[in-house]
Amino acid sequence: MHFRSRPVDSGQDDVHPHLLKTLKTHLRSEYKKPISANSHTLFAAVENIRRLLDLPIILDSGCGTGASTRSLALRYPNALVIGVDKSSHRLALGGIHENLRQESNSLILKMELVDFWRLAVRHSWHLQKHYILYPNPWPKPKLLKRRWHAHPVFPDLLRLGGELELRCNWRIYAEEFRLAINYITPNIANLDEYIAKPPISLFEKKYTESGHILYRCLCALDNLVISTHSSGGPEPVMPVTSLI
Repeated sequence: MHFRSRPVDSGQDDVHPHLLKTLKTHLRSEYKKPISANSHTLFAAVENIRRLLDLPIILDSGCGTGASTRSLALRYPNALVIGVDKSSHRLALGGIHENLRQESNSLILKMELVDFWRLAVRHSWHLQKHYILYPNPWPKPKLLKRRWHAHPVFPDLLRLGGELELRCNWRIYAEEFRLAINYITPNIANLDEYIAKPPISLFEKKYTESGHILYRCLCALDNLVISTHSSGGPEPVMPVTSLI
C-alpha cells in the first residue's frame, strides 16, 4: 500500500526572524551539556575501528533505518561510511538491533548526534563528506532552536569539515541552513532544488513519490572560518524564492 506524504505544515512562511540572533549566541558560547558515559564508550569503539581501517570518513547523520548508509557505502567503497541515529525503533526497522553494527565498509550505530559530533571534534576528526538527509524540520516557529542550524551544537557540526550536504523537503529549513553557514563565512553554501535519481533513503523515496520539491544545500566546510567567539558577518534575510 502506498501512502502519500503531506508537505511540511508551518505557521512560518520565511526565514525565522530570530535565526541570526540565536546563531550569534551559540557562536559566542561553548555548548556544555554533559556527554553520556554510554556515548563515550560507544565512540571509543568507533574510534578504534576508524584507526584500524584508516579510510576517509563519510558521515550519515540521522541515518534512520540505515538504508542511506548502506547506499553510500556502495557508492563510496574506498571510504568508511558511518551512520548515526538515536532511534532504536528506526534502526530496528533496518534490521539493526545492536548499538554498533559493522557491515563491510560501513558502521551503523545508535547514539545521540549531539554527543557524536562533539566527540568527533574532540578527537580531531576531519570528514570527507557529511550528509544530513531529511532531518526533523521542527516546523513550529517556537521550535526554532531544535533545528540543527539554530542548535547549540551547530558550531561543532561545522568544525567536522569536509563537503557538507543537507537535503530536505521544506524550503525554509534549507534556506535557514544556508543562511546560517553564510553568516559565518559568506558565499560558501549554495542551495538548489534537487531531483533524486535514484532516492538515497526511504524518506527521499517517499517524498519523491509524493511529489514534494526537494532542496539541497551544499557547502565546502574547509573554506569556513569559525571560532568559539566568532561574530560572523552581516547578510540580509531575503525571501527564499529569490535565492533558488
